[in-house]
Amino acid sequence: MSHPRIAVIGLGYVGLPLAVALARHFATIGFDIDPGRIAELEAGSDRTGEVAPTLLRSSTLSLSADPTVLAGCEIIIVTVPTPVTADNQPDFGPLIKACGTVGKILGKGAIVVFESTVYPGATESICGPELERVSGLKSGQDFFLGYSPERINPGDREHTVERIVKVVSGQTPAVTERLAMVYGAITSGGVHRAVSIQVAEAAKVIENAQRDINIAFINEVTMICQRLGISVHDVLDTAGTKWNFLAFKPGLVGGHCIGVDPFYLAECARAVGHHPEIILAGRRINDGMGDFVAARIDQALKGRASNILVLGLTFKENVPDLRNTKVVDVVAGLTARGHSVSIHDAMADPAEALREYGITLLPRFDAGRVDCLVGAVAHRPYAEFTSELFAQLVRPGGLVADLKGMWRSVTLPADLQRWQL
Repeated sequence: MSHPRIAVIGLGYVGLPLAVALARHFATIGFDIDPGRIAELEAGSDRTGEVAPTLLRSSTLSLSADPTVLAGCEIIIVTVPTPVTADNQPDFGPLIKACGTVGKILGKGAIVVFESTVYPGATESICGPELERVSGLKSGQDFFLGYSPERINPGDREHTVERIVKVVSGQTPAVTERLAMVYGAITSGGVHRAVSIQVAEAAKVIENAQRDINIAFINEVTMICQRLGISVHDVLDTAGTKWNFLAFKPGLVGGHCIGVDPFYLAECARAVGHHPEIILAGRRINDGMGDFVAARIDQALKGRASNILVLGLTFKENVPDLRNTKVVDVVAGLTARGHSVSIHDAMADPAEALREYGITLLPRFDAGRVDCLVGAVAHRPYAEFTSELFAQLVRPGGLVADLKGMWRSVTLPADLQRWQL
């Protein structure tokens, strides 16, 4: 196994960049259950924008939607999503389904590595038994488990899989070393050998829970500042002059990690008899931020039913990722208060927006003047708006609502109002 044959299961934001990086050093198969996704990648196009077309076309990565091609792979890396249910309980459905696919082709001696976020203990208590059930093999004897948490940040060109420290852990010391060799070959950041799979799982889930809590604190400060009539951005600029002040910003907390992973940690805590107060409090604050914003905009509009244009639907700036976006909460809050809301997004796929949220995106944002313009996501085209453009987009006396602080330095026309967090 000095040059193992590797398979990556799931070719989304996490799996595809990893598979392409592995293919530079090892014979690698990229597998996805969606034939359309495979056809798209074979044509050299990645809708996530994580892998450039030139890099994709030049890669030696083998692509397939046929699980039988996975037979004989010595290392199988699972990168499927781990969402939550409607009542915020961990949803292991995609992970269990992936285990079923892997179990059918699993050979003796193979290592199955999970990168999906789970709570501590899940790899060995949920994934291992499912692989055993389907394969008829024994975990820790016929095949082995590993865990190497993903740290992909969509749209981040600095902290890529080839540059970050990769955490590795295995069911045995030998498995850990094998994974250290594989992941060490693809990243200049080096590897960290966690002392156990459970430690690696716990480290992953608290990385995002910690960030969630920090943002929740700033969001709560924002709510206080709104009642005081001051901008939290001005407060943060001032507090940030202290050398050890943490530079977190207020806003909507969505996406596939920060808005989801704390619920996995909370579920684990409850299972061992601990009530997770801070974790769940942070989630409550961040989940309520969308309606809070809608209420403040409605107040700035004095409750008058208005035509509102929201700019941005994705969960963060400069990416097409719509997963778990909280902009929909702002839209719902404005609609519930009697406003007519239209949405434009410079990055999102209109078909996905319609399929996932029932939202029809506008083909252009400058089709007519509105009563209120809401900057919800700081996509580059929006952040570059000028005073002249605001005059074209917003009626005299109208409101410019800036959720991201991206227009703080822009002088608005004298006849427009400004609201910001």
